Amino acid sequence: MGRGVRKRPKRTQNIPSSRNIPSAHDGDTMTPPSAEAMLAEAPSALDAASSDGSLKRSKPDDVSDGGEWQTVSRPTKKAKKIPKHGKGSYPSITFSPNARLNAKISVNNLRDLVTYIYADGPAPQWVAVSHRPEFRKIVAVMVPGLEEAMFKASVDFDTYNDKTEGGEEEEKIMTSPDDYYPRKLAKERLPEALQPFADIFPHLWPVKTPGDDKNGKMHSPMAAFLTAPTPKDGPKKAGGVKPAREPNGWKNERTPITSFIATAEQLTENGYLVHPALLPEGEARDTFAAPEGWVITKVNDLSEGEVPDKEIQQGSITAGRDVLALDCEMCMTGEKEFSLTRISLVNWAGDVVLDELVKPDKPIIDYVTQFSGITEEMLRPVTTTLRDIQQKLLEILHPRTILIGHSLESDTKAMQLAHPFIVDTSILYPHPRGPPLKSSLKWLAQKYLSREIQKGGAAGHNSVEDAKTCLDLTKQKCEKGPQWGTSDAQGENLFRRLARAGTTYKAQGGQEAVGGLEVGKTSAAVDWGDPKRGAGNGATYQLGCKDDEEVTQGVIRAVNGDPDGKEIHGGGVDFVWARMRSLEAQQGWWNRNRVDAASTTGGPPVSAETEAASLEQSLRDVSDRLARIHAALPPCTAFMVFSGSGDPREMARLQQMQAQWKKEYNTPGKKWDELSVKWTDVEEQALKKAARKARSGIGFIAVK
Repeated sequence: MGRGVRKRPKRTQNIPSSRNIPSAHDGDTMTPPSAEAMLAEAPSALDAASSDGSLKRSKPDDVSDGGEWQTVSRPTKKAKKIPKHGKGSYPSITFSPNARLNAKISVNNLRDLVTYIYADGPAPQWVAVSHRPEFRKIVAVMVPGLEEAMFKASVDFDTYNDKTEGGEEEEKIMTSPDDYYPRKLAKERLPEALQPFADIFPHLWPVKTPGDDKNGKMHSPMAAFLTAPTPKDGPKKAGGVKPAREPNGWKNERTPITSFIATAEQLTENGYLVHPALLPEGEARDTFAAPEGWVITKVNDLSEGEVPDKEIQQGSITAGRDVLALDCEMCMTGEKEFSLTRISLVNWAGDVVLDELVKPDKPIIDYVTQFSGITEEMLRPVTTTLRDIQQKLLEILHPRTILIGHSLESDTKAMQLAHPFIVDTSILYPHPRGPPLKSSLKWLAQKYLSREIQKGGAAGHNSVEDAKTCLDLTKQKCEKGPQWGTSDAQGENLFRRLARAGTTYKAQGGQEAVGGLEVGKTSAAVDWGDPKRGAGNGATYQLGCKDDEEVTQGVIRAVNGDPDGKEIHGGGVDFVWARMRSLEAQQGWWNRNRVDAASTTGGPPVSAETEAASLEQSLRDVSDRLARIHAALPPCTAFMVFSGSGDPREMARLQQMQAQWKKEYNTPGKKWDELSVKWTDVEEQALKKAARKARSGIGFIAVK
């Protein structure tokens, strides 16, 4: 029984006085009187309270002793009962052939299903979610190495990965690109090793991994799942580029500009002529010869650019260096040949250091004024040549000079000059879909500076303006930190999103209704290695593991909590993400020499037992572990398993081959017939096919 309150029976006469009650019509809001005011105005109420322990009067002022008042009990709030399976209020995720499904679902769709159930994500159109307030938990397990073709009854796992006579593997994708509907899982139609899947999940879903078929690329499925898009606030602005904004929880990380100097590898990948000071000591540096007409700035060793600490002002982001932003304009002097016609240099303060027009050695066939801003009238009186400009630059650029520019490789080629200290804003602000795509300077200015540049025509295009734009983008990057302007800054960590926007279950009843548990949704990241080093850092708890068995135990622990509640509170967390990697290693998909940047540490070494296991045994182990996790889940738990991707090996091989070809092709002075690898349309089509295969994953969804 709760505390008693006095309640008057319904009566139409003898309305109590309201002299101490503020009127709802006195203003837009009602401010209750303070306790002191109430006691001052109604001392008799205190006397009355002394008899029954309540500040409420035993009788209204205008009610006689005969006015019947009764005591009504207010019971303590009870925990909400868990719905019974099969009843109307039980949560479910169901697929209907009438669903709005016109393509394969994506890893993003799986992530959005989590944010819809638990937070503020969009409602899915491909499944129906019923009674979502009743979901107690969500568990998502990523199992790279699972493929659609494994779920055929006739599959022979002993020869599954064998090559055909043509040197290719058998097709592992069963559904065609147009066949994007889920397959029903029938136990009798599955190989024995995978039959437990049919006891848990109703369907096998073809899932497409994010990527770019046109350029033969696959994006990280792990990053896609664990990065939620920034929610939209208010109506969408018509047209234009949406300005960048800081993600929730963002903290600036002031970084010196020296941290953003491009490496020799980055310069090579982007088509620069690498300065000899960046080459390793030995034959490569000793035999370096600049292409004809090129000049090399006077830097013999990278150490010459270092500034002693005593000469650096504390907190300086220039780190004692001279920083110059550069932009060039070019006109066409031949088919696919551009020559320098204007060069502009701006210092760190934004002052113009150099701004000159240049007369090309060859006749100009196209001034491309709409892009260059150069006209025939402008160049008619000019006598300055490229050689004159090169000599000026060799005097200006010293070992402590850093050059800033956007896609500066084209400018350095036009100037025929190499310098070792380059900051390229196209690298600082990578394209959202990754290389080889690059964001334009105009787009970056709109998004990060809210500035309109390059409006077209001689009056609207200015190399000084472009140089200052590069300078301001670099300053912003230095102030905000390395993650600003990258894909990581374009979304929000999924764990943090659920903690911030997740609907607390206490509002719906349940055990949390009687206790004071955490606001928002709690979470756990369970992975090989150290989850704190990746996206798992945003989770409430991080559980590092040495193998899949520890991952299984970690998931069960996170779901149910620790018995003593010392680390993971009793009742466990709301959302668990985990990754099993033994199958991935057994399949040979996991390249442990190159850790995915979006990953954790890449995990500890794989045991000899894992390496020696057969594919069938590995699949049995996966099925057993998932079945044990499912058995440990409480009722009303959404359970999700997904592979993340298909086989990425052939795509990775061709991408490496393409990178080598680009490196050699973009080397100034290198002839096409001297390249060690060839890259024709045959290889291009093979890469696109391999990327489609790599992007073909599978997924499973159920509610226990």
